[in-house]
Amino acid sequence: MSVIHRSTLTPTKLELLALWLPKQPWYLGASGEPELAKAGGYRLDDPTGAVGIEFMLVTDASGDEAVTYQVAFSYRGAPLEGAGDDALIGTTEHGVLGKRWVYDGTHDPVLVAQLVALMAGAAVPQEQSISNTPNPTVEGHFTGTEHPVATGIAAVTSDADGTDVRVRTANTSGSVLTLHLTRVVHPGQDAAAQDLGHVKGNMLLPDGTKARTLFAALRETGSGPTA
Repeated sequence: MSVIHRSTLTPTKLELLALWLPKQPWYLGASGEPELAKAGGYRLDDPTGAVGIEFMLVTDASGDEAVTYQVAFSYRGAPLEGAGDDALIGTTEHGVLGKRWVYDGTHDPVLVAQLVALMAGAAVPQEQSISNTPNPTVEGHFTGTEHPVATGIAAVTSDADGTDVRVRTANTSGSVLTLHLTRVVHPGQDAAAQDLGHVKGNMLLPDGTKARTLFAALRETGSGPTA
């Protein structure tokens, strides 16, 4: 189960994101430094306990209108083998765990496998800031009977619509599925009728209220949401 260490992080996650977010193709802000605040999220457990997995919503208030983004973090005690420079968000010093390599988790096979497992009912979402506490507001769903098991990442692509991860699977009729991570998060986003699975949860709005939205969807490779 997730264990949250009450300790310092230098630089902080928001400080890392202030440098990383503006470089992403789905970032909508103007040039300059984002004004970021947390707006929700959840964690998943790595069954081996080696990798930290967190999905964080952050709201950028630097523009005329606030925009909320979803970031998938994976935290490692050593560099992720085979990961390119575009996968690394940055490094930080944890007061208990020491140096941590912080990755865009869409490039991390452990995070991807656990997100697919959440949709299939094989992983339990955890509270973002409380140890050993499930988060009942985050719900995974899978429409079929042959629950997928992710075995690796074939490719990762990002554009203005979000991030698509081509996922190799061990036990589905289509050996490669596409995991879509919502990056720009709006209230009321929903899965498409043809999606095989999805994850939904709450986002915190600027006025302090909460709204349901779509965090991720699993699709047949080559398919997408209808217009």
